[in-house]
Amino acid sequence: MNEPNAQLAAVAEQLRAVYDTGSPIPPIRDSIASADEAYAVQDLNTAHRLDAGGRLVGRKIGLTSLAVQRQLGVDQPDYGMLFADMAVDDGAEIAAGRLIQPKVEAEIAFVLGDDLPHADTTPADVLRAIDFAVAAIEIVDSRIADWQISFYDTVADNGSSGLYVLGSRPVSLEEFDPILCGMVMERSGEPVSVGAGSACLGSPISAAAWLARTMAAAGRPLGVGDTILSGALGPMVAVEPGDAFEARISGLGSVTVSFEGASS
Repeated sequence: MNEPNAQLAAVAEQLRAVYDTGSPIPPIRDSIASADEAYAVQDLNTAHRLDAGGRLVGRKIGLTSLAVQRQLGVDQPDYGMLFADMAVDDGAEIAAGRLIQPKVEAEIAFVLGDDLPHADTTPADVLRAIDFAVAAIEIVDSRIADWQISFYDTVADNGSSGLYVLGSRPVSLEEFDPILCGMVMERSGEPVSVGAGSACLGSPISAAAWLARTMAAAGRPLGVGDTILSGALGPMVAVEPGDAFEARISGLGSVTVSFEGASS
């Protein structure tokens, strides 16, 4: 019984080491036998980060695109943890070398004004619990070389998390339509990704309800003040040094982030 646990602990340690070395590793999927084991690796590193003083401030939902789910051979999204040190100010510049192989995607972020503790959480519960929404850019990253990921790889790697940026204009749900809202993300003024709220599992509210149920069942329920990154509204875009991005979501306004240029 101890051998699988030791193996998963070793995988978790491999992933943690990449944060220090900056050198990605080969896929880890062959050391993981199930989705439960992949989440166990993620949980080991979540516990390690909390023990080191990290502060959990929310969750992210990944794989909300049906096309990406089919590509990875799964029929459900996944989740990852959001820590306070992953948050980046709207308009900030990301230092070169802070991430390994970043990509960006535009999302709707929800901030909760109430707890969602139940494993049978409904969309109505989510609607009642949301305090406000903001435009967001998630900066995903992977500790796996060349993004050669399977479902097990990305789950174990905290949902391929990196950083995230929240817009500065909080909006109540009464003021915009999370399903019909349109999104355009531009790189230096040129559109590179377009989409809509409906691209996120049909509804970002349904995605958030899935997350609330899943987190309650996993023993890490969502609580008041938590941020939910509800999933991409359009295709993710690879980042090059010197890039600057702005995402605009109808009804929510815009959010921007830039990346330091390559050192000479």
